[in-house]
Amino acid sequence: MKPRQRKQYFRNMKRSDDSEREKRRKRWRLIQELGEQRIPYLSPADPGFQELWDSSYAGLALRQCSVLPDGLHERVQSALITLQRRGCLLRDLVRVRDRDVFTAVSRALVGQPGYTYRYLDTRLFAIPWHCEGEEGQKDENGKPCCDSDLRDACKAFWELNQFFCSDVRPQTNARGVKRSRSDTENSEDTPGEGMCEESVKDRLLEEKQEKEKKEEEEEDSSQGCSHSSPLSSTPPPNVGRLVQFNITLINYMDPTVMTQLKEEPYYGMGKMAVGWHHDENLVPLSPVAVYSYSCPAEPKNEGVTEKDGQGQSKDKEKETETEGEGTCKEELKEEREGLEKEEVQKEKACWRVGLKVAWDIHTPGLALPLQSGDCYYMTDDLNRTHQHCVLAGDMARFSSTHRVVQCCTRTLDYIQKRCSEALENLQTDPEKNTKSLKSLLPSTLQHTEDIHNEHIQVAFILSASQRQTAWP
Repeated sequence: MKPRQRKQYFRNMKRSDDSEREKRRKRWRLIQELGEQRIPYLSPADPGFQELWDSSYAGLALRQCSVLPDGLHERVQSALITLQRRGCLLRDLVRVRDRDVFTAVSRALVGQPGYTYRYLDTRLFAIPWHCEGEEGQKDENGKPCCDSDLRDACKAFWELNQFFCSDVRPQTNARGVKRSRSDTENSEDTPGEGMCEESVKDRLLEEKQEKEKKEEEEEDSSQGCSHSSPLSSTPPPNVGRLVQFNITLINYMDPTVMTQLKEEPYYGMGKMAVGWHHDENLVPLSPVAVYSYSCPAEPKNEGVTEKDGQGQSKDKEKETETEGEGTCKEELKEEREGLEKEEVQKEKACWRVGLKVAWDIHTPGLALPLQSGDCYYMTDDLNRTHQHCVLAGDMARFSSTHRVVQCCTRTLDYIQKRCSEALENLQTDPEKNTKSLKSLLPSTLQHTEDIHNEHIQVAFILSASQRQTAWP
């Protein structure tokens, strides 16, 4: 590692610590400013939902399940279940607020061979997906890396990725199909977009810091740091060309098993499967595409059946005939309120994605229900300026989240090459079978130390590589 690169590496480490402290400071200030009150949020049942989406969340685009090509749903959903049954989806050990914790969501990384993805100080290695017409990866003995079922599963993720690559660009401008109730069209409520004075100062300070670090960021590696993608004054790669997602992070969670889910603290949106965050270590301003699949489950008989509903309706008709006109109006009002509450309960039974403007307590949040098979895109700078969370529904859920990761370095090939460089200074005595260093020159030792610092978690990385490339 060159002196300039070494200096940059330690700057990145310090920047990561500073970023985490800054997050804590902002979070604490928001909690103090909010006190006991909750920030409002809108869902499709609320007036003004569509206007809020258009004005403050325009980078979000929804694609309903019907837009996917014929047969792709079945192949992708079968692939997700295959990974789960084969034990490929595991909970990750991550670093959150100076604590090592296991994620509530089980994950696996699938993508270009040798690619990696780092989040919350944990690096995942990609299970290679199989392109159309490709025979598949071979091991050192020339045997296929996996059986036909797993090969078909990885190919299905590649097919979904190809669809997203071609579909996301038009949605950047069109914003996709947005669900909303018809009454929002006549709504006069236009949510504000104000930010507190401290948030504006923070945003200006961040922009100033990013400008000063522009030269450093050009040499920055994929290691990055645990904060949102940096602001860039230059257009992102692939602008005007086809977006090339290179990995997908597969997620799975069953909320009936994970009973310790936290409540969303700022808006009261419900139980969170994944807390508020920006997606980390992506190519600046690159889009994110998400496929959502809720597992089939037996319907709960807690609600009113169609037959019961008809009976209750007849009873109400009889009561209405015997009672006065005023009573009828009161019952209609109660029935309407009951239907609205039922609509809200149905929305909360679905898995939802929640969005908010980062560090802003004045703009209402957005909660978007996701039907099984729906897809959504986060485009433009939405991932940088906003945060999102995943709100748990009643059923188990898979998701396939496609991203453009920074992989100039930190690929498996790069890591193996750097480790080999360090081991070149190691020799073995053939008679005693002992190991020793070839050279004790300060420059040679410094080079080895630089590689060690760069890959401080090599042992963990190699175990992760074995975990996600060796099939069960």
